[in-house]
Amino acid sequence: MSTLRKRVAIGNLIIGSGFPVRVESMLKTPITDVEACRKEIDSLAEEGCELLRVAFPNINCLPYLRDILQFSKVPIMADIHFDFKLALAALETGCMAIRINPGNMPKEGLVDIVNLARERKAVIRIGSNSGSLSNVQIRQSYGNKAKALFLAVKEQLQMLEDMGFEDIILSCKSTSITETVNANLLLSKHFPKYPLHIGITEAGVMPDGLVKSAAGMALLLTQGLGDTMRISLSAPAVEEVKAGYALLRSLGLRKKGVEIISCPTCGRKHLDVAKIVEDISPLLKGLPDGLIVAVMGCEVNGPREAKEADVGIAGTPNGIVIFKKGKVVEQIDRDDFSIEKVSAIIRELL
Repeated sequence: MSTLRKRVAIGNLIIGSGFPVRVESMLKTPITDVEACRKEIDSLAEEGCELLRVAFPNINCLPYLRDILQFSKVPIMADIHFDFKLALAALETGCMAIRINPGNMPKEGLVDIVNLARERKAVIRIGSNSGSLSNVQIRQSYGNKAKALFLAVKEQLQMLEDMGFEDIILSCKSTSITETVNANLLLSKHFPKYPLHIGITEAGVMPDGLVKSAAGMALLLTQGLGDTMRISLSAPAVEEVKAGYALLRSLGLRKKGVEIISCPTCGRKHLDVAKIVEDISPLLKGLPDGLIVAVMGCEVNGPREAKEADVGIAGTPNGIVIFKKGKVVEQIDRDDFSIEKVSAIIRELL
């Protein structure tokens, strides 16, 4: 389980035993558009992204990667396929983490990568996904894709361990929840000391992709598996980060940000709950992590059902009531209601 895993450091970011499950994403802007990258990275940093993977497809992109490393507020992991020279270039330019597949690189090149990573105290993430498996690996596992994913990582890990390198993050991901969970259970059983990156790959668009990711990753996280995670969505990267923290909050593993709970509404509602949640969310930024704010549609169930909330609002026939830990502390007539006024009162109560 995660308590047995070693710690690895990507700059000042520590991943592994005794540290929170880290929330990461991947830069979706090509690194050749540096200004657009800057804006995306700044927005990710504001949402609390802790590690950012960046595609590094060819050596012509090196100047852009160098620029990103200089201004990024988030630690960068260079994502590299096939060309060991790209891994060396990323490490030489100051990248403190790289993601590679040792199996598709020449042994001499891999030796150079490991030696430079050791010298620079950099971390190497290795792993497999359903698209990276060879037919040989699948046949050797008797068609069991979860086992094939595991065997692919085992083979990669053996290469690095044979060179005496252990600052490693492991990853096994599939678009199948069952395959992903079973592969990670195998990884945890056979290689318990290494931190795990978890996720469901190619999960899809919202809401299906979010549901699929949450379903699979919750199965792993509740068993203590996962030291760093990405909810992969066909959506802006900031949505991946928001969803990551929401999942960890729901499981009691992180308390990053303010949690807003709200009722599903019914015929008793006096508020447009969804609209108020949307409007009030940005106004609650900056409040202490772990606070719970409730938005309830009516006064009948509002304070009672949400009595565990630090503060909340509920609709009434004449306006709204504001409550704290289930007790009504203020009433506002409909004509005096504004989202800014409610936000100010909530801040005063907290």
